[in-house]
Amino acid sequence: MQYNVKIDAFEGPLDLLLHLINRLEIDIYDIPVAEITGQYLIYIHTMKELKLDIASEFLVMAATLLAIKSKMLLPKHEENIHEDAENIQFEEDPRDELVERLIEYRKYKEAAHDLKTLEEERGLMYTKPPSDLSDFAKELQPEKVEMNVSLYDMLGAFQKLLRRKKLQKPMATKIARQEISIEKRMTEILLELKNLRRRKSFTELFPYPDKEHIVVTFLAILELIKRKEIDVEQQGNFEEIFVEAVGEGAESVGTY
Repeated sequence: MQYNVKIDAFEGPLDLLLHLINRLEIDIYDIPVAEITGQYLIYIHTMKELKLDIASEFLVMAATLLAIKSKMLLPKHEENIHEDAENIQFEEDPRDELVERLIEYRKYKEAAHDLKTLEEERGLMYTKPPSDLSDFAKELQPEKVEMNVSLYDMLGAFQKLLRRKKLQKPMATKIARQEISIEKRMTEILLELKNLRRRKSFTELFPYPDKEHIVVTFLAILELIKRKEIDVEQQGNFEEIFVEAVGEGAESVGTY
């Protein structure tokens, strides 16, 4: 009893032709028909010897290749050589139709391969339906960003204050004030901040434009910072500095 086996090594005759073209490194636009036909027939004969069931489309392609080979072997007749160039008709290459079919088939084959790759990559992903996470969401409050104010920041603010006071100073003015000590100015600043019960801008602590009062006030602020009686803060570089009393600082200084 004859035993026939059918395999799907190639999806069709075009697939087999592409395989042969790639293996032999042949230019698909300039196929050596004699060579490719010989390789194709060898494959067909091998299938017969192995008693494999050959699909009819493979045999049709074999007949097509033989027909193209025959046309390629026929001598070309050059007639009417002296006619005008416009009247000359070039003979069509018998391989053109086969090449078009192979190119079209290769496009679909490459597209199928890309889709298969995407399918395999997508198969590695696992999804789940969306869940309501509102119970786990925490209401985030913006954190208060405070920067440590250094002595250099205070000196920079003092220089800026001096420039501002100089610009605001009237052209002709005379201010006579009694000399004030640093300790007394410290007490005034603390009482002012305690009564205000909120932080105050650094520049607001300098109500008078005369240089002596400004210097005394600045030294008083530095001494209060050193004693930790007041706290200074700044939200960002080059921004306004704010001053605020700490604890019961006003009572600890006393009245001078």
